[in-house]
Amino acid sequence: MTDRNLALFERAQAAIPGGVNSPVRAFRAVGGTPRFIRRAQGAYLWDANDKRYIDYIGSWGPMILGHGHPAVLDAVLKAAADGFSFGAPTEREIELAEAIIAQVPGVEQVRLVSSGTEAGMSALRLARGFTGRSKFIKFEGCYHGHADALLVKAGSGLATFGHPTSAGVPAEVVQHTLVLPYNDVAALEAAFAAHGREIACVMVEPIAGNMNFVRASLSFMSAMRRLCTENGALLVFDEVMTGFRVALGGAASVYAKALPGFRPDVFVFGKVIGGGMPLAAFGGSREVMAQLAPLGPVYQAGTLSGNPVATACGLATLNQICQPGYFEALATKTRSLVDGLVSAAREAGIPMVGDSEGGMFGFFFADALPQNYGVVMATDKARFNAFFHGMLDRGVYLAPALYEAGFVSSAHTADDISATVAAAREVLAALPR
Repeated sequence: MTDRNLALFERAQAAIPGGVNSPVRAFRAVGGTPRFIRRAQGAYLWDANDKRYIDYIGSWGPMILGHGHPAVLDAVLKAAADGFSFGAPTEREIELAEAIIAQVPGVEQVRLVSSGTEAGMSALRLARGFTGRSKFIKFEGCYHGHADALLVKAGSGLATFGHPTSAGVPAEVVQHTLVLPYNDVAALEAAFAAHGREIACVMVEPIAGNMNFVRASLSFMSAMRRLCTENGALLVFDEVMTGFRVALGGAASVYAKALPGFRPDVFVFGKVIGGGMPLAAFGGSREVMAQLAPLGPVYQAGTLSGNPVATACGLATLNQICQPGYFEALATKTRSLVDGLVSAAREAGIPMVGDSEGGMFGFFFADALPQNYGVVMATDKARFNAFFHGMLDRGVYLAPALYEAGFVSSAHTADDISATVAAAREVLAALPR
């Protein structure tokens, strides 16, 4: 039988760089042929060969209700019938903004945009405009979109100015970017000691999803908040992945339970708030947000910002996940998946650890949970790649890279979890020890 995925990939490479429109889709990290998806429903995807997969990517997080949820689909169809785009305000933009504000303490106003990258770069510009400072801190392994100033890596030492990690990014653009190791309080303190009054903000993924799943320690989070406050810098939470995914109030609400009174200054949202449509947002206090045009001097604009179809999709999604008990049930389901995978690995005599929060999870072929990017890079990549392909062959679609988190939806059933663990048990038993 002709492999339609392979045929499509060969065709795509002639028309699209690398055959994909986002690099991780090319399967370069794991090898093999990407699956071209024809359709999706609930917890499942079907590829070009009409093979079904249990989906643990969920479009990289947005599909928290699963694919094609009836209430969301109905809202999108009704909105589309009224018009795709107006380039003018709509009432639904206000409703979505109000829904976000209602669930996330510390957010008094939001600005809607079209992508997480756009939201992240706008939040950085806002922090710089509000403080009048140029330097900012980010952490190795945290991804905040592909804006030039954010595509950097650390050099040697604890607090080294960044160097571009992409061609086309001039060194001058990232000269004010400081890149530190994640979960390293000493490095953070050293950076503020050296540059504290020049730092506009610290930008962080509170639970990093782009080095698999690595959560910030309480001591690290507490230090970030304290040092930002003491030095007049803003703490920017990139919750593109974690917002409305790990909890209704996002990761900020998770940390606030352990650190009473804890609150970031600026929030970046995406994925779930758009329900799978191109939509993102950034927000904060009225004082900070008042710096944005047309009120203030920080310019940001977008033709498709607050798109009426995207806002309908996002609002319908938020309405569903705000139901009582939703996140408790989702977290229990996700935890059962992680526990099942780790248990299956231990039965096979293979080291594996895992972690989860809400509907987001990760696992590593290692003896202990990594705390930073360097440790993640040292975990068993070859074993992960073999495991990935074994699971894919058995109809389980995991992220095609060691460095990506996974996602569970409310559409996943107990049978889906059991089938996934059973497949993992088979694959793990066949892997070299």
